[in-house]
Amino acid sequence: MTHLEGLNEQQKEAVLQKDGPILIIAGAGAGKTKTISHRILHLIKEGVSPESILAITFTNKASKEMRERVEKIISEDKSLNFPISYNHKPFISTFHSLGVHILKENARLINLTRNFSIMDRSDSSKLVKDCLKSLDIDPKQFEPSKILNIISREKGNLVSAEEYSAGSDKNGYTLQAVVGKVWPMYEKKLAQEKALDFDDLLLKTYNILKNHPEVLEIYQNLWKYIHIDEYQDTNKVQYMTAKLLAEKNRNICVVGDIDQSIYSWRGADIQNILSFEEDYPEAKIILLEQNYRSTQTILAVANEVIKNNKLRREKNLFTKNAEGEKVSFFKALNETEEARFIARKSQELIAKGASPREIAVLYRANFQSRVLEEAFLTENVPYQVLGTKFFERKEVKDILAFLRASLNLESLSDIKRIINVPARGIGKVTILKIFEGKKDELPLGVKEKVNTFFNLLLRIKKEAEEKKPSEVIRFIIRESGIELELQKGGDEDKERLENMRELATLAIKYDHLPKLEGVEKLLEECSLASDQDTLEKNENAVKLMTVHASKGLEFDYVFITGLEQDLFPHQGMSGTEKTPEEMEEERRLFYVAITRARKKLFMTYAEMRTIFGSMQMNLPSIFLGEFNNDFLEEEKFEYREKIVYLEW
Repeated sequence: MTHLEGLNEQQKEAVLQKDGPILIIAGAGAGKTKTISHRILHLIKEGVSPESILAITFTNKASKEMRERVEKIISEDKSLNFPISYNHKPFISTFHSLGVHILKENARLINLTRNFSIMDRSDSSKLVKDCLKSLDIDPKQFEPSKILNIISREKGNLVSAEEYSAGSDKNGYTLQAVVGKVWPMYEKKLAQEKALDFDDLLLKTYNILKNHPEVLEIYQNLWKYIHIDEYQDTNKVQYMTAKLLAEKNRNICVVGDIDQSIYSWRGADIQNILSFEEDYPEAKIILLEQNYRSTQTILAVANEVIKNNKLRREKNLFTKNAEGEKVSFFKALNETEEARFIARKSQELIAKGASPREIAVLYRANFQSRVLEEAFLTENVPYQVLGTKFFERKEVKDILAFLRASLNLESLSDIKRIINVPARGIGKVTILKIFEGKKDELPLGVKEKVNTFFNLLLRIKKEAEEKKPSEVIRFIIRESGIELELQKGGDEDKERLENMRELATLAIKYDHLPKLEGVEKLLEECSLASDQDTLEKNENAVKLMTVHASKGLEFDYVFITGLEQDLFPHQGMSGTEKTPEEMEEERRLFYVAITRARKKLFMTYAEMRTIFGSMQMNLPSIFLGEFNNDFLEEEKFEYREKIVYLEW
């Protein structure tokens, strides 16, 4: 069987196991994407129709990579003798994209249309802020983002606004009481705008499947073979959705690694993977332990660190790769010296032939990036901070708001955002009257401006129904008046216009789809874009990111910074001592950081670090004492900055 060539024995076992539940414990760099892709190919060769196969992963980047790999190996297999058309492919997506797909097909069941709006995090925060103001509660006292995080966590646990509010104090002003008041109002505003937030894409999908057996049966009969990647990162709603879909056929293959479970703070439940054998007693368990990514030295360090965790399934990564260099260790006087060392060492690596894009600097907390950026600027080393999303730029969001509003005239948030982009002389009082349905009460001149705006939205909708997505974006830029406005401006305005045009370029990849479907897919991708999607352009620059954001990525050279007690492992804002479970998650995070490296690993810590304006003396991280020092070599660095001690 030529499609099994290049697979090790454990990978072959996973590929050849056709029916029944399978749990694949896949260590870091163990070729899980390759295994799932070849398993999908094998199913098709065994007579399973491609559209009967569902594969779900967590990031857009991972699903895109898997989709491309599956399509490539299917097209290259000459024995299949049939082309895979657009409508007859395995369904490969993220959980959220799966939710959008099911919700669009069943929108009427929850009083929506196909063109419902998807609120991103910042739009949802604005809605929560509006709710707080309506309740005469100060948003500075109760942060909208904190309230939204609680709502998000509860939705992930299958809790509704009504259930939460019933259990909260109706008259109090604790955080729980405020959430209990805000949440129902927030849901009402979403319903008014025919909009869903990110968490609704999962929760409402589950509710449709649970409450409508006839709909569930359609998808159970459609997707007879289900694959779920990163199973250790599933929360309750994702776990229960997968369970429902797999209930009838029980052909569910989950892939995960307990040692890489790092998202409990956003609802991921490690018990989902630990209890897989209880859910499916007949399950086949397969361990993928051969690592194809890292050197023997890097893996030895990773193995020694993670064995300190108790909540795990025993496995030991090994590799046939070279032994590799020792792990470099640098003890800096302060964070400035640490950053300068990293920037200079990156410069050295680049001078010796390393590609800047193959160097990553990982940190535990976002605040650490500032001093690193300064050092990279000073040393003139190209860098890119992961987390500045292209789709969050104001000008890009404006164009998308025009498109969404044209398809959903009840999306008041989008209309409010763009009714004066560019300036049309429509004031707040006018906007309020429009939203209250009192457009006829407006003065004639104002009414003409409002009508012109809504006519523009109707023209955009007509374009969306008849033209390619890239042409629709260009139409909006031109016909809205934004292009003319920005062309008159300075360099900053011209850069904003370039970003809008970049959106039109991105839209080209949907031009081959049926007209309106292409526009819908474009809006879906833009709404569900994650931090890692900012790397799509793959700038040839050193990548700076949190360890959490690095999950699923790999680089030749990796710096793990800030390895100090209370920073990594992280103490957090509460200052309370971490529970054993929390310490294990911090260790898993360190393990993830280590296993991002292919060739060489650097670890750094600063004896002094200024945090929130206060200089702190630091002890090295406990993690640095959890592996053999023989794997380390200490780095020297000549740069020393004069330290100025401030009296407070």
